[in-house]
Amino acid sequence: MNPVVWTFPTRILFGEGAIQRIGLEAHRLGGSRALVVTDPGVVAVRLVDTVMAALEEAGVVTSLFTEVKENPREASVHAGVAALRAKHADLVVAVGGGSVLDVAKLIRMRALPDVHERPLLDYDEAIGGERHISPRMPAMIAVPTTAGTGSEVSRSAVVTLEANRRKTVISSPYLQPSVAILDPKMTIGLPPRLTATTGFDALSHCIEAYLALGDHPLCDAIALGGLRLLAESLQRAYHAPADLQARGAMLKAAMMGAVALQKGLGAGQALAHPLANDRGIQQGLAKALCLPAVVSFNAVAVPERIQAVAGALGVEDLGEGLRKLRRELDLPHGLREVGVAEGDLADLATRAAEDASIRTNPRPCGREELLDMYLSSLLIWHHPVSPEVLGAL
Repeated sequence: MNPVVWTFPTRILFGEGAIQRIGLEAHRLGGSRALVVTDPGVVAVRLVDTVMAALEEAGVVTSLFTEVKENPREASVHAGVAALRAKHADLVVAVGGGSVLDVAKLIRMRALPDVHERPLLDYDEAIGGERHISPRMPAMIAVPTTAGTGSEVSRSAVVTLEANRRKTVISSPYLQPSVAILDPKMTIGLPPRLTATTGFDALSHCIEAYLALGDHPLCDAIALGGLRLLAESLQRAYHAPADLQARGAMLKAAMMGAVALQKGLGAGQALAHPLANDRGIQQGLAKALCLPAVVSFNAVAVPERIQAVAGALGVEDLGEGLRKLRRELDLPHGLREVGVAEGDLADLATRAAEDASIRTNPRPCGREELLDMYLSSLLIWHHPVSPEVLGAL
């Protein structure tokens, strides 16, 4: 029997006001010139001002890169690398949600001239691209402003590449940020809708990691712990956005979900990627709409684990519990409500079947099974799917 490897190396600072320590952490890492990577939304609510002021007070020279969009594309990485080299930065500081953190990881990877200069497609996790990634890259500090992806502690970055037009996972232990700073005050300005959808992203990570194939007791325990935190905090943070205790619990849960997902994910991740990439649907929302169908599909393969997840969330039936949570967070009830039509499903299923996440789904699934899950996620009682459309699918 081959051994498995379990690692949890990221240094994490947690607590109200933790962001004020960022200058000390930069010095500890040997950084003197920081490229601060963010997006226009974070700039607009002035969260990035707090970060840059703390860095500059510590004597760290800062420059700002804001060309990151939701569901980011490869062009943002190339532009960020150019900005970093032009400013001679020796430290990457990412301030934002998962898209910002993922782009920052890839800027960091390609920061040094003549290192990691292959086309980004060559680093695709699905084709073993990790073997091309070395530790030769500057340090990185991650400051999440959402509690969703947990990218601040994960080894992966997701970006849409020009060569294949799909969300591609690039993964290596060397991509894990050097330090993550989890300060609940940095998430206070998050709109309720984003609190809900990013919370569902964290929820999905914890559920799918716990259900995933493989033996990883550390990830299993962390995933269940993250679910318990989300059961206590997600609705509180949604209804009382300034509740710092709830915000802190969500940050912990998102971080725990990202730690747990190194075990693997599943069909929910695969279904969400083309919805986000091709249809522009926020990834957490895509998961919220598809996850009930996924857990129903997987229930026959891992019934005890499905029940354990339901217990952690304090519900009897997991699928119905997720639908109820979706309603309580004022999210859409099905894919049709976000503009997905029956005629879109065949192509979406083809794209989802190419996603590496299905490899660790606890029940084998391919295009036809994924199509069925999309169909279940589309259906709303007052909008039945016609027999003609079902036949065409």
